[in-house]
Amino acid sequence: MASPLAPSMSSALSAMPGNLGISSYALEVNQALLKEDDDLLRQTFLSVFREHHPQLANKVDVIFALAQAWCLSESDSDFEMLEKRLEALTPDESILVSSAFSQLLNLHNVTEESITARVEKAARLGEVEAATRSTNKSLQRLVNKLGTKPEDIHAALCNQTVDLVFTAHPTQATRQSMLKKYGEIRHAMDRLHNTRLSNYERLETLDEIRSQVQGAWRTDEIRRRKPTPQDESREGLTYFHETIYSGLPVFLRRIDTALKNIGQPMLPLDAKLFSFGAWMGGDRDGNPFVTPETTRDVVIGARLSATSLLTDQVEKLMYELSMWRATPELTEAARRVQAKYASVAEGSFLETKKNTYDVVFMSINEPFRLVLSDVRARLQHTKDVLHHCLEHPSINVTEALEADTLAYRDESELLATLQLCYDSLIATGDSHIANSHLLDVLRQARTFGLFLCRLDIRQESVKHTEAVDAITTYLGLGSYKEWDEDKRMEFLINELNGKRPLLPPDLPMTPEVADVVNTFRMLSQLPTDSLGAYIISMAHTASDVLAVVLLQKECGVTPMLRVVPLFETLDDLEYAETAMRQLFSTPWYFEHIQGKQECMIGYSDSGKDAGRLAAAWGLYEVQEKLTKVADEYGIHLTLFHGRGGTVGRGGGPAHLAVLSQPPGTIRGTIRVTVQGEVMEQQFGEKESAFHTMDLYTSAVLEATLAPFKEPPQLWRETMAEMARISCAAYRAVVREDPRFVSYFQSITPVNELGRMNIGSRPAKRRSHGSIDTLRAIPWIFAWTQVRFHLPVWLGVGEALSKMIEAGKLELLQDMYANWMFFRVTLDMLEMVFAKADPRVVKMYERALVDAELHSLGDQLLKKFDETERALLTVMKHSRLLSSTSTAFLQQKLQLRAPYVAPLNILQVRCLKVLRAIEAGTPAEELVPADFKPSEKALALLSRGPSSAAQHPYVGGVEDTLVISIKGISAAMQNTG
Repeated sequence: MASPLAPSMSSALSAMPGNLGISSYALEVNQALLKEDDDLLRQTFLSVFREHHPQLANKVDVIFALAQAWCLSESDSDFEMLEKRLEALTPDESILVSSAFSQLLNLHNVTEESITARVEKAARLGEVEAATRSTNKSLQRLVNKLGTKPEDIHAALCNQTVDLVFTAHPTQATRQSMLKKYGEIRHAMDRLHNTRLSNYERLETLDEIRSQVQGAWRTDEIRRRKPTPQDESREGLTYFHETIYSGLPVFLRRIDTALKNIGQPMLPLDAKLFSFGAWMGGDRDGNPFVTPETTRDVVIGARLSATSLLTDQVEKLMYELSMWRATPELTEAARRVQAKYASVAEGSFLETKKNTYDVVFMSINEPFRLVLSDVRARLQHTKDVLHHCLEHPSINVTEALEADTLAYRDESELLATLQLCYDSLIATGDSHIANSHLLDVLRQARTFGLFLCRLDIRQESVKHTEAVDAITTYLGLGSYKEWDEDKRMEFLINELNGKRPLLPPDLPMTPEVADVVNTFRMLSQLPTDSLGAYIISMAHTASDVLAVVLLQKECGVTPMLRVVPLFETLDDLEYAETAMRQLFSTPWYFEHIQGKQECMIGYSDSGKDAGRLAAAWGLYEVQEKLTKVADEYGIHLTLFHGRGGTVGRGGGPAHLAVLSQPPGTIRGTIRVTVQGEVMEQQFGEKESAFHTMDLYTSAVLEATLAPFKEPPQLWRETMAEMARISCAAYRAVVREDPRFVSYFQSITPVNELGRMNIGSRPAKRRSHGSIDTLRAIPWIFAWTQVRFHLPVWLGVGEALSKMIEAGKLELLQDMYANWMFFRVTLDMLEMVFAKADPRVVKMYERALVDAELHSLGDQLLKKFDETERALLTVMKHSRLLSSTSTAFLQQKLQLRAPYVAPLNILQVRCLKVLRAIEAGTPAEELVPADFKPSEKALALLSRGPSSAAQHPYVGGVEDTLVISIKGISAAMQNTG
């Protein structure tokens, strides 16, 4: 069935990822290099392992060989042999073997990252065809193929901003200590491949790899305590220190060059292609450990990081800018600084609290050095004030910075000084110097300021309702909670228009209400440039938004944070248009937002609520509706995409994620969450960070200037019908089948995930147990562990099959070939099916699930097979990952497979033991009769915090379980 849009769409899609693959020769080379690197790191690790555990090393060799045999043959006999080998391990051997395979998987991931970085660099050098379009290629395509005027491209980039928000979602299973070691191995592998080394240098590099491999092996890979929100913030900030802060100006220079290639000037100094936000320490939705004091701590911590990073750059500039020629304006500024430090002798060393021997340049013949010396001194003074605030929690941070004339309150004064230096160099004919390091520092200061990343605050809507209700009830106005929406809106608007204070100073408050009110009061004391948006999770109505605005007003938050409703469930997505229309039609609110609004859409909870396919279509439609209603009121809408790392939570390649959004909904601005393991994947290495920024810039530019045409009505109707069918099929199992919750809790380690200590917040929003209160991350995480990925595909098979039975196969194939949204949806499904393994699922079921629930498992496995067949039929694929564009991914999965199979078997064994103990079986009855650990083994089995009160056998089982979870996460390369 031909589509009227097919020619234009198909030509555009032919240049999209999936078709834009590297050449077959390059693919073969990369596959060979991946195998070679995998062998190198595996042999290095096994050599280290053998050095410390010579006897156990032989068992690991045998287990690996058996796992390889089973992965190739898929025979039951090979699996039974592998199972028997693993069951024969003693508790201490189980820990070491599980840790060995977990390490091998992480090292394999290092090889994948290394090869990917090499391919990306080769693509930029023109040696291979890029798998995704770079910004430079996008500019060439827009000009040469689509006829876009170069000046329009320049104007679009000047107004474009991608805001990447690092969240506290607990999906990074690997400790930071381990990540740093793997990063060093990656750098050494890069030197090995991309640097001309002498024989000595090569041997030294191999020694460094071995040293880091040994360091990782000898490190406890288990977090022995839950991280605090402050810990999570510190971990997130490391990416700024290691890649983002230094990488951004490098990327912006590349954009300048790309613009030059189409005859355009470089980006202006005030352009901000990227900004960064964070949720660590601000996301209090269901996390009782994020308190007002926590938020204060992380804001100060981020400002200290920003100030330190900028101080380093200013100090380098101070030594570089030794020129004497300057404009009168700069010379005058230098004289003022000289007068300020009149008592300091020229060229002397000034002793300060932070730097005992700082060189202070006092010669008027070096004006740049003079003014930059003052900037450095003020930055150091700013750090002193921040440290003082950190040590004294009662101090108002904003007031402390404003009261100290030597400290910087924000970056405006500092930017003015840097701009003065820049303008002086341009005016005196030294433009090359101006556009060197000074330009980079100017751009860093504009992007990161003295805040580094702006902290969003997130709280559930019901908490604000309870706070307002406490006020109205105390004042005798009635119960706000019991009012209908119209009455709530009337009350809120009246109070926002009024001048008298509403919040009584003596208001009696429950701990929950006090936390909400004290959070707003704390926000009023923090520097406004450190704060981003106030996110309302589980937003349902217009009053949810106005309640937060009112609470800000009453608590003195000035200027107010922009309030962003987060629409998450399918019902909320469907009501979002009505809620926003009501807000925009409210005169007070319309005036308040000054023509700008941000709405967040949640991929995680919508997927858990309705299934991936129905959620994807619901999200697609809500973006169109929200954009339409914003256009009606002349409001610029920014959509904030709350995407997770897994497909089940909206994950996928950044470039595809942007380009598969509805046409016309991205207009130069977008916000996207970067969660958990995705932080490491996108920003753990400089080449990856550059590539990530390149992909987002390219995709947003194309989506803004050359969006795809609207899909035909027939496609939309078909998609809507499939969404309805898939949602009903999904809910029939997850919500309506009384066996499902028991099956889910039995077959997956969902109740054991808390042992990993990978996040500060609880797995459930509320303590009572149901799928509804369970967070989306453990919901996805648990199914990923058993390699079933049920939340991603459940319901899809019924939808596709119904369409095929109705004679619409050709239509579906046309949609797949020519509609980016539908193609990306099915491509991501195919990848998930390739990672799944029904044989492993069956193993978990046999060992852990009661016999009366096996019938449900059989039904689900049948649905799995039917969905896979329907998917391949629509995609015209003979088997999973059979296209040339996915051949490299297929090899990656094949190389990972023998490492992960033993971990699944060990995990099942551990779950059986721990659940037997929880069911009341004394631990002593489960301990093997021949359990007589050596002193060395006993030390290994007793590393946990509760080891003194725990049988060492149980401690060993618990550690093996946690390590297996971490290893399987590494194999799947995503968790939640």
